[in-house]
Amino acid sequence: MAVRTIDVRERVMARNDELAAEVRRRLREAGVLTFNLVSSPGSGKTSLLERTLADLGEELGISVVTGDVQTQKDADRLARHTKRLVQAVITHGACHLDASQVSAALDAIDLARTRLLFVENVGNLVCPASWDLGEDAKIVVLSVTEGEDKPVKYPKMFEQARYAVLNKMDLLPYVPFKVERALDFARRVNPDLQFFFTSALAPDGMEQWYAFLRSALRQGAAA
Repeated sequence: MAVRTIDVRERVMARNDELAAEVRRRLREAGVLTFNLVSSPGSGKTSLLERTLADLGEELGISVVTGDVQTQKDADRLARHTKRLVQAVITHGACHLDASQVSAALDAIDLARTRLLFVENVGNLVCPASWDLGEDAKIVVLSVTEGEDKPVKYPKMFEQARYAVLNKMDLLPYVPFKVERALDFARRVNPDLQFFFTSALAPDGMEQWYAFLRSALRQGAAA
């Protein structure tokens, strides 16, 4: 008797890609630039977004969708820095967001008043790399409190990202982290990766990041 095998993962991924294409079409029609912010836990994604919202939220028309495994604490933190709705997605154990969750989240967001959308993905450097959410680009966040070799340990994420943020630069004098070594590892994986250096806690630690966001919006799409 013949055996028929169904690859469930391929079916799920194909459906996700269909939904992601619809999300991308919807966002582009609304003129919204969208970044999928990805990292390991503790890299400082939420702090980076808190500071960005506080300083540029209204200037750049920023809205946010957050993904978390079990709580909405990150969304609550971000909501203190904006009058706009911060849409929380709780995955109940799943290690990444998917396009259907982002599509549902968009229903609650005023896209007509949004110019820049951040999707703060679940803290994980493996699962989110494989899932298209309809974003213009992935931005991977790496902090100086992590290992310099993260790009070669988790290459797919760094391959998929167009931009990278090296965060917590104010801590560099206190940790055994070599910036050039980290950049070298990253460029082995993705020679085209563009880096920004930030510290959400330093008064002048966000200027390079802010200049990039303003420039990206002036261009109307991810450069």
